[in-house]
Amino acid sequence: MDLPDGRREFDASSLDPVIEKYLQEPQPRLFEPLTVIVTLIVSGLGSIIGLELIVRLGITANTSIIGALIAVLVSIIPARTFSGFKNIYRQNLIQTSISAATFGAGNALLLAMGTIWLMGYKESLMPMLFGAAFGMLVDITMMYWMFDTPAFPADEAWPPGIATSETILAAAEGGKRALLLIIGGIVGAVGQAFKIPMDVVGVAWIGNEWTLTMFGIGLLIRGYSKLLFGIDINALYIPHGIMIGAGIVALAQIMLIIRGKRLTQKVKEKAGYVTTRTPAHMLKSLKNGFILYLIGGLILAFVGGILSDMSLPMLIWWIVFAAISALVSELMVGISAMHAGWFPGFATALIFLVLGMLMGFPPLALGLLVGYTACTGPAFADMGYDLKTGWLLRGEARDVNIELFGRRQQYFAELMGGLVAIVVVIFSYTSYFSQDLFPPVDRVFAATIQAGAQPGVLQNLLIWAVVGAVIQFIGGAERQIGILFATGLLILNPNAGFGVLVAIVVRVILQRKYGNKVQSPMYILAAGFIAGSTLYSFFTSTLNLFTKRSSK
Repeated sequence: MDLPDGRREFDASSLDPVIEKYLQEPQPRLFEPLTVIVTLIVSGLGSIIGLELIVRLGITANTSIIGALIAVLVSIIPARTFSGFKNIYRQNLIQTSISAATFGAGNALLLAMGTIWLMGYKESLMPMLFGAAFGMLVDITMMYWMFDTPAFPADEAWPPGIATSETILAAAEGGKRALLLIIGGIVGAVGQAFKIPMDVVGVAWIGNEWTLTMFGIGLLIRGYSKLLFGIDINALYIPHGIMIGAGIVALAQIMLIIRGKRLTQKVKEKAGYVTTRTPAHMLKSLKNGFILYLIGGLILAFVGGILSDMSLPMLIWWIVFAAISALVSELMVGISAMHAGWFPGFATALIFLVLGMLMGFPPLALGLLVGYTACTGPAFADMGYDLKTGWLLRGEARDVNIELFGRRQQYFAELMGGLVAIVVVIFSYTSYFSQDLFPPVDRVFAATIQAGAQPGVLQNLLIWAVVGAVIQFIGGAERQIGILFATGLLILNPNAGFGVLVAIVVRVILQRKYGNKVQSPMYILAAGFIAGSTLYSFFTSTLNLFTKRSSK
């Protein structure tokens, strides 16, 4: 028996037939020989894709759906050896590993090292790589611990996770689901080709309307602030201040949930679903995570070359602040990803960089701080998407033992993808940096450190932190409107703002006209929008890579 002892019988009568079929079969493990081999290969591929995209285009695509399609292609190889990859849970493990490798190599590891190289501290590169790798692996572990707690419940949106699960199920099931997904995928790809942000349209059909409305408003205000107000709100650090205030209140709300003093409205309404992790699990996860980040910060301080740059009290505070920054950044990014499918990872790191500058940390300490902070969050959010996919494929935790077993296998897959990313980066970072190929945001971080703290920044941060705190408090823990409003303000993409708001209006009209019966086809179409948009962006980005190389 592949499952842990104590497996319970459960009623699968209301489940999708494909899910019901595979739940009755032995659950696959990651460390089956062929699964390990395929996982290592796709993780290596994902790492290379992540590095290429982050240095040449400045973005890293979500490759979960690509990984799912690769797994499906492996399953149709006409050989008995590969027939096991028809199992939707093996496909889930493969897509989990490739997405971890993509985000890990690009968003976490190489990005953290680039700032240090640009600042001229090449002797601190390997310590930074160690710190980033440590932070990334803790990041992955934290999501494994905190997924499906009251703060990060599995039944929240996690939109890319829904898109990936629908892709896997459509390939396995065919029929109406596959047709709707294909239609949605075509619409998503065509829309993206015409610069219509179909991924956020899909997100708007899945997530909370109030939350995403604030996200859309934030996107529009950021895009048109000069036209509307005659100022660049980003240059004045207004979005950063709002995110700081909203983040502080969000942390307080999380602590209230842990203490049982505040349950979200969603939890009250959905009494039939109980999270698989309790508030006690969540508190333990936060404590252990903070301790691990403290250890990482301590080691980074000792091996990174900053011991002689600061007094003992300032050094101790740097270690503590690095741990706080890593943990809080992770939670901010996670909340945004859970509701909107987007997360302001770079901007969140910039917030803590600016705070560090205001505290008077020296340049190398700031470079290590922003690298350590930037590497936490992306892996946390990415694993949340993948665990959402697995949760849906495993029947939404109808059998808790199966859910926890499958989630553990996904954790191993995520770790494997992250470890492969570390190896790939170790052997490739010199090649990229020597060609002057860096993640673009690294140049922003380095320039910000070299310019120093500007007058009035602290005042702006404090003033707008109050605004962010008030908005977050009004929305409550169930909506997180402050965090999502700040997320929108931190991202320059007004087209996405229009897309979100128009899609929400269409969603409300359809729901009022057709009621609950329209929800399921809307979800599948929305998943198709996200999948089609993702695939179009991925393949056009990849084509651009080859085009750029051939033109040199």
